[in-house]
Amino acid sequence: MLLQRRGGGNGGGPGAGEVAQLDAQIALHYGVPYAASVMGFDPVQRLLAVGTLDGRIKIFGGDNIEGLLISPKSVPYKYLQFIQNQGLLVAVSNENEIQVWNLEFRQLFHFSQWDVNITAFAVIEETFFMYLGDENGLLSVLKYDVDDGKLLKMPYNVTIHSLSEAAGVSLLDTQPIVGILPQPDTLGTRVLIAFERGLLVLWDISEDRAIAVRGYGDLHMKGQVSGAQTDASEHQIDNVDETEEEREICSLCWASRGGSTAAVGYITGDILLWDMTVSSRQGKQTDVSSNVVKLQLASGSRRLPVIVLHWSAGSAKDTTKGGHLFVYGGDDMGSEEVLTVLSLESSNGLESVRCASRGDLKLDGSFADMILIPDTGVPDKIRASALFVLTNPGQLNFYDGSALFSGRKSEEVYAQPEARKFPVAVPTIDPNITVTDLYSLTGTGHPSISLKKFCARQSVAPPISGNMKWPLTGGVPSEMSLKEDRAVERIYVAGYQDGSVRIWDATFPILVPMFVLDAKASDIILDGANASVSSLAFCSLNLTFAVGTTSGLVRVYKLHEHTGDSNFHFVSESKQEVHAVHHGRGFHCHVAFMASNSPVRSLRFTGSGEVLAVGYQNGQVAMFDASQLSVMFCVDCASGTNSPVVSLSIYGVVSSAAELDQSQKEIAKSGKFSTDVLLSLTKDARLTVIDSTSGLVINSHLLDQQQLSAVSMYVIDVASDEGQTQSSGDKSPSQSQTGKEQKDLDQKQAQGAETNQKKASQHSHISDSNSLLLVCFEDEALLFSLTSLIQGSNKHLHKIKLAKHCCWSAIFKNKDDKACGLILAYQTGIIELRSLPDLEILAESSLMHLLRWSYKTGMDKCMSSSNGQIAMVNGSEFAIISLIASENDFRIFAMPSR
Repeated sequence: MLLQRRGGGNGGGPGAGEVAQLDAQIALHYGVPYAASVMGFDPVQRLLAVGTLDGRIKIFGGDNIEGLLISPKSVPYKYLQFIQNQGLLVAVSNENEIQVWNLEFRQLFHFSQWDVNITAFAVIEETFFMYLGDENGLLSVLKYDVDDGKLLKMPYNVTIHSLSEAAGVSLLDTQPIVGILPQPDTLGTRVLIAFERGLLVLWDISEDRAIAVRGYGDLHMKGQVSGAQTDASEHQIDNVDETEEEREICSLCWASRGGSTAAVGYITGDILLWDMTVSSRQGKQTDVSSNVVKLQLASGSRRLPVIVLHWSAGSAKDTTKGGHLFVYGGDDMGSEEVLTVLSLESSNGLESVRCASRGDLKLDGSFADMILIPDTGVPDKIRASALFVLTNPGQLNFYDGSALFSGRKSEEVYAQPEARKFPVAVPTIDPNITVTDLYSLTGTGHPSISLKKFCARQSVAPPISGNMKWPLTGGVPSEMSLKEDRAVERIYVAGYQDGSVRIWDATFPILVPMFVLDAKASDIILDGANASVSSLAFCSLNLTFAVGTTSGLVRVYKLHEHTGDSNFHFVSESKQEVHAVHHGRGFHCHVAFMASNSPVRSLRFTGSGEVLAVGYQNGQVAMFDASQLSVMFCVDCASGTNSPVVSLSIYGVVSSAAELDQSQKEIAKSGKFSTDVLLSLTKDARLTVIDSTSGLVINSHLLDQQQLSAVSMYVIDVASDEGQTQSSGDKSPSQSQTGKEQKDLDQKQAQGAETNQKKASQHSHISDSNSLLLVCFEDEALLFSLTSLIQGSNKHLHKIKLAKHCCWSAIFKNKDDKACGLILAYQTGIIELRSLPDLEILAESSLMHLLRWSYKTGMDKCMSSSNGQIAMVNGSEFAIISLIASENDFRIFAMPSR
């Protein structure tokens, strides 16, 4: 999927030539899509496919291996089936387009348009053949040719008229095929065909004849099975009048091991169990009352249609156990929406069928689909080990098969089994995700402790209670991700509403959990500790994390290679507390700062990771020294307006006294002028320049009198090879080298202030006469000379109007770590790439084009970027997209046949 190049927007700025291929693709996708509607399963490769109403297919494997396929058309899918053990998936859309997807390459290998409405579809197990039924009652046979990559229509087909003639049934007009079931153990040569108005035909393809015919006049019921109704208290047999009119079929499934019994659900709410072993009738209709038994879930006169039927066989060792019939529908109109599980037993055919128990599974939303997962490693393929239930919107739950089939209460009713949420690699809703960051660790600096030691390379399958094994194990991870000598090159960090933080290794497109940082600091109780996480910062040089919350509390974590004893410090402007604690292996909170009760909006480490700048919702800015355990200062940068701080940057100034204005000369004379300044941008477009050591305000400007919607700011060096951008949108830590210290520093300055100054200046952005400040607003972007801003001038050098409302931005850098592109995201869902410094449009795409997502309010809060990779969250979905092909170093998973 290429970013769409805009005519005439190439530009000629220096940045334009450095941006190579404008190729955007989905590097990673996790979660169940919101519009999920239908499922399929490969019992050999153990893969689950979920189709959606908007033309997407989600693939779930084992060990956090997931993939997303996107159809060229945004059309719902109605059938989804695997060609087993071949890495091929066949999907049929509502527009009757048949698609064949290759999962190894994540590509649509073939598609063909069917001329009439497809009303039934089935792939024959362990073959490349498939049956297709249409609205005219025609049964067709298709074959996928692997060598040619095409779907072939075979010469064999069965029309409804030829079938009715062979079966000895008189039909007045055509009717749709509503169900196709290949009979077990026949290699697909026998197939049960269900027609809409009740006719069932077991057809032998090789002999071209009907083996058994059911329906219409066969409604002399043997009886009604007791126990199926929730209020059934004694055995009941309801004879059915043979004049009962034909009924419309809604669903069907095999209800025996060898395909001798079929369960059929009707629009009336009835379920009929048909014996398909008796030879078909010829000529005059005979009494076949022993061929059918009725199951009735409710006694009311108006019942819901039986939409779904699925069967799980009982134990092969005890043939009397029968199995379990899963039913959606059949209850009285207006009753609670449930999925019913009937345990059926039979010792001697249909005549002895009884319902041993009934269980109703409550649904988490309206029903969409269900699928039974067969046992692994056993020849009994029709015995289920797990149940997956899909409900709207995009809720996927699962049940342990042993809990479904063994737990009982008295009075022949199942105990309610526990539904479990489908495990997610990246939690987004439970708990609610509030802020994220994507950090690259491939710069010039190297941490003292290798993060690889904390990567669990063993299976990351979700923990399952009891003896249940997670049934999805398919997919093959990248060979690169399994190498012992590989390094952690990228991490993804997410903060949550409950105050916790999670960290993943994001080097490859299989996220591996590394750390979970709880809201509490050891066992110390702090006010506001459980508040929602609102900002994150990370220093890769010393592996230090900062977590800001809505209570104003800032927690600072350091990585410990081994367990041990240490101290935890709580620091505010008025007091300091020390607590002895025992820390484990991993990140440990060693200090928490509180300088304001206002929510934290922005965090910025100096390159050393020992000094931290904090911006608050009320416009205040503070500097914390994590090594000296002190609050350096806390000042108001909003000039009393309480406008939130949206971005911070630390910048190294190399200036002579002659270049300073009078007020700055006074600061310099007092010995308080630092080599570093802190830049603060509030939402109302106020830029404040602060001495990073003393907290004295050097300059304060309103960059645009009419702006109340600042988004971000970036320091851009367009000429010098030294330095590095610092911004709120691109949150990677600065890794440039320390600049020359000022020769005219006051040697009599206090030792504490001198120490703070050195720490603040280490690895900060070094001054250059050509350095620019780029400020992004919702409807415009401005470029300033940074030197002029510091000296007191707020005149902009360049200004562009944005046609749409910008909500998020990031800087893209080349291999030399130079800023060469600006990424803008708009409230319309458009993503734009612009050149630097001329801000010409290079290319654009959209969330709808890439992911079929619509922009939702607040989505920008969970967007983060690392050099052309953009991580984002939409409901229960998480994705990373790569804008530049040459920078997409994620490795895509493959699923070859075994």
